[in-house]
Amino acid sequence: MPNTSQRPNDLATNKERLKKTINNMEAAEAAMEFAEGKELASIKEKNERRKESIEVLKNEVNAEEKSRINGYI
Repeated sequence: MPNTSQRPNDLATNKERLKKTINNMEAAEAAMEFAEGKELASIKEKNERRKESIEVLKNEVNAEEKSRINGYI
């Protein structure tokens, strides 16, 4: 049985996920001004993971755009 939980690797989806992740990170950075203790630590941890995700998504988008240009997609 195929795994239906996997999303197709599609340029539009990755661009939207990238935009959403960046927006979430910026909102969290603004919220840090009012956070303290565990909440502040949690926001910082999530933003570190978001930074990693952003780099991965940027690389995927770039690779997909190159593939499109070269006629592979």
